[in-house]
Amino acid sequence: MQSRAISTWEGDLLAGSGTTTLQSGVAGSLPVSWPSRTEAANGMTSPEELIAAAHAACFNMAFSNILAGADYESIHLETTATATFEKTDEGFRLTTMLLSVQGDIPGIDLEVFADLAEDAKAGCPVSNALKGNVEISVETTVV
Repeated sequence: MQSRAISTWEGDLLAGSGTTTLQSGVAGSLPVSWPSRTEAANGMTSPEELIAAAHAACFNMAFSNILAGADYESIHLETTATATFEKTDEGFRLTTMLLSVQGDIPGIDLEVFADLAEDAKAGCPVSNALKGNVEISVETTVV
């Protein structure tokens, strides 16, 4: 399986803007700009937001598989991924990713949930793509 996105850009970095389109067609053309990346979204997205979305979805898939393998049923997960983009001595970088996951899984306690969440983080393909470049942490809540 290969996934594809197409991005266009017009103008210079600071005044220019562009769009990103997903090959799947599930979303329309997504506008991007430097200010949407460094100041405020203002109705546009950023590469970091798209990475955060991919990470949250991937993490939920990995975590649901681990939970099912541990014989938990009726799994409901909600994960918010927060990517931090900041200027460092080396230039602008994606520096951290916080995965905040809330689970509604009958019969699980927070300690087991947190341990399995760490396993999911370690096995998630997007986590592995970021590993060594981005500090990834997980916060857990059970309802």
